[in-house]
This record gives sequence, structure tokens and C-alpha cells, in this order.
Amino acid sequence: MQIPDLKPDIVFPKLEKLPSDIDFAFEAKRAAMGPHIVPRWGWDESFQRDLHVRRFSEKPFFEIRKGRSRVGTLSFQIVSDHVRFGEFYLFPEFQRLGIGSKVLCHCLSISDELELPVRLEYLQWNPVGTLYQRYGFTEVARSDIHRFLERPVTGQQKKHRQNKR
Repeated sequence: MQIPDLKPDIVFPKLEKLPSDIDFAFEAKRAAMGPHIVPRWGWDESFQRDLHVRRFSEKPFFEIRKGRSRVGTLSFQIVSDHVRFGEFYLFPEFQRLGIGSKVLCHCLSISDELELPVRLEYLQWNPVGTLYQRYGFTEVARSDIHRFLERPVTGQQKKHRQNKR
């Protein structure tokens, strides 16, 4: 699967299992998540790298590119009954500019077209949770570390589906 471009200037090249792509995605994770991980556990480079490589091999990763700038990564995976959204990391210089909201809305609209809910998880002390709440996600479970959220197909898509019947 490819993620369609977000006009006018955001594209989502698929990252391959190449060392350079794995390294880029790891640097995006370190930059975005380091401030939330280091205060709790410190940064264990070997552990974080191993975890990242495992995640990279389990699901598709995409670069987020705005114009010529590599702004971050995300994973977008269609499974049988939902869309899995994650590994959504923006480099700090691209945070709080509305890029994350645009990318999230774009991915949610794709999910709505597919008539599938979206599931994700995040570190519970990461302030990104407020972004997800603004876009209709609700908590469905919690662990000591993560919050697990789901966003149903929007009402507009449900109406469209019912009108087709």
C-alpha cells in the first residue's frame, strides 16, 4: 500500500528495509520520543535500536516529506477490521506547525474511505494524546506505559454507507 500525496506539498515515500531508511526512521524516533523516554528510563541505545528494528520489520514505515524537507515518519497498515496507525514521529523543528494535524487528518480520511476504524497507542505521558482526542479517538485500554485508542469510522461515512444500501 502507498499513502496518497497530501496536496500541495506533503508526500509519503515508503521506507525500505535499507540501512539508510532504518537509520532515518530511528533518528526521527529518537528526536521525537527521546524527550518522553529519557526522563523515565534514560536512553539505552542498544535497547531502543533493537526495538526499532523489530518494529521496522513488522509493519510498513513511510517517510513524511514536506517539499524537500524530511519531517518525520509514520506507519499506516490496513488489517482485516481496522487501520493501524503508529510510529508517528515528527522532528522537533516541524512540531507545532500544523503538519501533524494535516497528516493525521489525511490518514483518517483514507481510513474513512475504507470504512475502517483506526487504532493506535502512545506513551501515556506523551502530550500527543490531546491531538488524538481532538480527532475523535477514545481510550479503549491502558497499560502501565501505554494508552490504546480507537477512532470509529466517522458519522459522515456511516451515512454515506447507509445511503448506498
